[in-house]
Amino acid sequence: MSRLKKILIALVVILVLLAALGWWLLRGDPAMLSLEETTGTDPVLATPDEQTIPTVEVAKPIGWGDDGAPVAAEGLAVNRFAEGLDHPRVIYTMPNGDVLVTLTNAPERVVAGGWLTNLVAGILFAEAGAGEPSPDQLVLLRDGDGDGVAEERHVLRDDLASPSGLAWADGKLYVANHDALLRFDYEEGATALPGKPEKLADLPAAGNHWMRNVLLSEDGKSLYIAVGSASNIAEGGMEAEEGRAAIHELELDSGFARLFSAGLRNPNGLAWNPWSGDLWTTVNERDMLGSDLVPDYLTDVPIGAHYGWPWFYYGNVVDDRVKGAYGINPDYVRTPRYALGAHVAALGLVFSREGSRMGEGFSNGAFIARHGSWNRKPAAGYDVVYVEFDERGNPTGKPKQVLDSFLTGKGETHGRPTWLGWDKTGALLVSDDTAGIIWRVMAPGAAGSPAIERIKGERLPPQIQLNGDPRRAFENPPPGISMPGM
Repeated sequence: MSRLKKILIALVVILVLLAALGWWLLRGDPAMLSLEETTGTDPVLATPDEQTIPTVEVAKPIGWGDDGAPVAAEGLAVNRFAEGLDHPRVIYTMPNGDVLVTLTNAPERVVAGGWLTNLVAGILFAEAGAGEPSPDQLVLLRDGDGDGVAEERHVLRDDLASPSGLAWADGKLYVANHDALLRFDYEEGATALPGKPEKLADLPAAGNHWMRNVLLSEDGKSLYIAVGSASNIAEGGMEAEEGRAAIHELELDSGFARLFSAGLRNPNGLAWNPWSGDLWTTVNERDMLGSDLVPDYLTDVPIGAHYGWPWFYYGNVVDDRVKGAYGINPDYVRTPRYALGAHVAALGLVFSREGSRMGEGFSNGAFIARHGSWNRKPAAGYDVVYVEFDERGNPTGKPKQVLDSFLTGKGETHGRPTWLGWDKTGALLVSDDTAGIIWRVMAPGAAGSPAIERIKGERLPPQIQLNGDPRRAFENPPPGISMPGM
């Protein structure tokens, strides 16, 4: 055998070995638990599998074609409220029924983790349909005749900076760019938004999580602002996380701001629980602990609560990857109320409300858009789910699909459900950012749901000393205290 032939054979063997090694390193960590097992009020928490190279399974968006649509749950129908939009994300419905939408994508940014992480992130973002420049627009959609299709479209602004959260009251429109909270003069019904906005506050810019959602208090006096972390587990240092992984409260008259709740890796949807009046949010948890960890979640957000990030997850479970002293006493870490599944990327959130026309099976709970995983095998999310709440305003049972998975089963997805809102007829609106569509879902012929009655009762006496998570006191109540059903 010639020397050249031997060299060629050796090169082929080396290439095969390198390919095998690459496959081994990149094969990922398939889920050992079903998605359902990582959902609900008592999710299974798998043994952590720390990863240097993350599990990756990105579903490539392919759109819906001219007449495709998601499959709705039995009794529900779905139609296109608007289409041909450039990356629609946050939906906000004005009192008169006009629907405001931010057309937006991530700003230019450096992702925490170094050059290799940024290179890989760029490839993944492009594959997932999130690599295009941000349109930076605010658009008004109007369904004037109430037929479920928006026949009017007006660009209100096209000079924003990766805008997301929206809120309106008393002639003032609040818009959260990725780096600043703005206030515009805006009378409802107007099809233009001229003039220079007032900047109310700077916000921590960009980062791994760039969306900034906002919610007005029920009395309209305060604004709540959700800001996600700059990293997965503060690998860039805690200095880079100042003001992040938190919900802030801003008093609009005085300008006084304070940290309302912390330890929330990436809070997104914000809504007021109609039974209790408490603030609730959806949160995306950390990555690179395997396909089964950590569940994203839905939870209430009491003032001063800390949910553990980056040191702890799902209560006081320690994340051994985070080095250094704890920034919060583990006894004070609050446990989330309801798990939505590992890596599903829970975003938009709305509660059932008076006049919603989703039918009897969807009239007493919360709706959540699960944007879809990039780091779970098999992929999860890519759907809209409903979580039933009991008569006391607590989540119960398992998530129930409203819109079935947008996945094709062939490594592709038609779209990615992102945000939720209600239209003026009581139908549920769902933004599909990669497909450029806003879907409208309702139960044909259903009457509007009655208003959910606010729970009233005597207040408990103040707790003088806080010892750990107050909810844990009810797991083993002290002698003399009877619990419901005991």
